[in-house]
Amino acid sequence: MATHTSADRISTTPLASTAFERFAGLFAILTGIAGFLYAIAFIVLQSTLLSGLFMLLGGLLSSAALVAVYYRLRATDPAFALWALLLAIVGTLGAAIHGGFDLASAVNPPAAAASGLPSQIDPRGLLTFGVRGMALFVIAWLILRGSAFPKGLGYLAYVLAILEVILYLGRLTVLTPTNPVILVPALLAGFLIYPAWYLWLGFVLWRGQPANS
Repeated sequence: MATHTSADRISTTPLASTAFERFAGLFAILTGIAGFLYAIAFIVLQSTLLSGLFMLLGGLLSSAALVAVYYRLRATDPAFALWALLLAIVGTLGAAIHGGFDLASAVNPPAAAASGLPSQIDPRGLLTFGVRGMALFVIAWLILRGSAFPKGLGYLAYVLAILEVILYLGRLTVLTPTNPVILVPALLAGFLIYPAWYLWLGFVLWRGQPANS
């Protein structure tokens, strides 16, 4: 009787369909654009309505891209890939809920706002930056271990993960948004690294691009 090793089973696991990868690629590109617009709205315009809207959109749009990432990375290590997906989905839904809360508050401000209190769903960006940063660490590690994506995408994911964890720790301990501990990583992540990572990911998925070092 023929036996099958775990490697054999993984190698024959079907990948996401071409149609879904293109769909996920488009949504990743839109996520990168939404992330850049969020940075403009939050840092430059200081508009709660627009920043909440773009955070909500970015959280929802990125979910499709993250599923496509999981489908590719599970050939490297299915358990770690699944863990990364769960962390990433929790983080991105936390961002969507946080953005939806800010949007609802801006559209119809409550009579008595509890100013300064952290969100009960996403306190000081725990999910948006902390948990999502953890997911990116695992994703970056899997990208560099395997051959599902270009290696550069893995290195950029490491940079983004570090910035997001710094942002969470900064927001947890420093309440002034203009403090360099928050402002510098926010500028780097919001205007450069976050949009660049999702745009690159989007083009890779859209084109069905094979990995290259």
